[in-house]
Amino acid sequence: MIIGIDLGTTNSAAAVWKDGAATLIPNRLGQTLTPSAVSIDDEGRVLVGLAARDRQASHPHATATAFKRYMGSKRLTRLGGRDYGAEELSALVLRSLKEDAEAFLGEPVTEAVITVPAYFNDQQRKATHRAGEIAGLRVERLINEPTAAALAYGIHNLDREARFFVFDLGGGTFDVSIVEIFEGVIEVRASTGDNQLGGEDFNEALIGMMRGRFADEWRRFERDDALYQKLREQAERARRELTAAPSATMRVIWQDQAFEMEVDTAAFEAQVAPLIDRLREPVLRALRDSDLRPEALSDIILIGGATRMPVVRRAVARMFGRFPNATVNPDEAVALGAAVQAGLKARDSALKEVVVTDVCPYSLGVNVSRQLPGGGYEHGLFAPILERNTVIPASRVHSFSTLTDNQLEVLFGIYQGEARLVRDNVAIGETRVKVPRGPAGQRIDVRFSYDVSGLLEVDIVVEKSGQRTQLVINDDHVGDETAIAERRAALAALKTHPREDELNRAAIARGEKCYENFLGEERAAIDYLITQFQLVLDAQDPRAIEHARREFHEALDRIEGERFL
Repeated sequence: MIIGIDLGTTNSAAAVWKDGAATLIPNRLGQTLTPSAVSIDDEGRVLVGLAARDRQASHPHATATAFKRYMGSKRLTRLGGRDYGAEELSALVLRSLKEDAEAFLGEPVTEAVITVPAYFNDQQRKATHRAGEIAGLRVERLINEPTAAALAYGIHNLDREARFFVFDLGGGTFDVSIVEIFEGVIEVRASTGDNQLGGEDFNEALIGMMRGRFADEWRRFERDDALYQKLREQAERARRELTAAPSATMRVIWQDQAFEMEVDTAAFEAQVAPLIDRLREPVLRALRDSDLRPEALSDIILIGGATRMPVVRRAVARMFGRFPNATVNPDEAVALGAAVQAGLKARDSALKEVVVTDVCPYSLGVNVSRQLPGGGYEHGLFAPILERNTVIPASRVHSFSTLTDNQLEVLFGIYQGEARLVRDNVAIGETRVKVPRGPAGQRIDVRFSYDVSGLLEVDIVVEKSGQRTQLVINDDHVGDETAIAERRAALAALKTHPREDELNRAAIARGEKCYENFLGEERAAIDYLITQFQLVLDAQDPRAIEHARREFHEALDRIEGERFL
């Protein structure tokens, strides 16, 4: 069985193509969105999803969120006495989604189509691929999130030629793509974005406002992670409230004191104006690269939870001179589209034959030197081999030559980016190639091959000797089945909560979080609710536990407000 997975910064989701339609898969809590959060409890057991996210404020050093932003990097997060990379944390989320899918479908899930931001680089894509393998999935394809969203909007069913602009502002990343449908082919014309711009940055703006408001009171706690996590949760809640209300209140209990700040729409929008400005350049670049004017677009599609913000929707409307389309739930569109792609991979008869092409969202090339007219040399120049927005899969070869007589080797650095100098681009690998002794000008062919999952292979051939070098970029266990198996076994050895227990653990985690967030009579009431619920758990009557859990959440809703995903 193959499923589609949206591995998100804030939330993740899984879906399956079944009975002629894409269907979201509920998790063990009955929800279709699973927070991308991992926590280790006091007993050393792993929590994933909402139960983990609710421990963020109370147990900041035992909980990790927003780790998608660090995919492909060396950054480690220490939880429960062990260091985890972003791909291992992502693998725990993917494993949880896999288990939920197997419980829902009643059969093993072995394959997946996993979505990635269109502007994810080679390291980030490889890390995502590894995360899937560590979770026990065969990753059939990595598909760009805007492309998946276009499938969710049903463009594969259109009989007419059309062009769509997909505007994807998620929790941690921003992507834009122009997608065209013609004669049974879905082609991405252009794709670009910003991997460090998303809803989390808008939350940071609110956090900054409240830190400024109480700077004197909090000066000695400036670096306290527990305070930051409380602010982060309140910022997320306030940002969501501001989508429908003219003002919102951020309320933090710290050192047994209550701190409140009311923020209105005007103040929030003034604070985030620099972030709104950053949305504009990727839009203009995509239009330039595709040689299209806004009026040539059939529709503008919004995806990603952060596009719910009115300030973002107004900015999009100003850019294009019309209102965007938000008819599909922006949190669910990518997962649904991944399920459509999974159905296409499985050649489901309910899907008409359609070819989905994508593009390389950034230029890929090597570093070169050249001789100046005066006899000197200019080093560190970028020579693109695959230009950005080349339709993939693609294979391109460029020829280079040795620079000096009797040169014995050439160092090829592999870079991605758009800058003229390689120092301003991203280095993703390098290799040394031996060349036979001889005069300057010996030919070396460098071929870049880029597949539909956005993974790069490099082949270098020295003409005179025939020597071939195949480069594996950042081969941190890429394709190493033994290493993948070892990492999978290490994660499998972690103690995890039984499915039937996780509902109750999530409820207790929420209650403990609420206890920390209130004072006085409300805190006493929450303490009483937790105690009563734990007494029911101790009695071990499944029917009574289910009833008590429902009443426990209803009571917390009345105190805190409904939980959000």
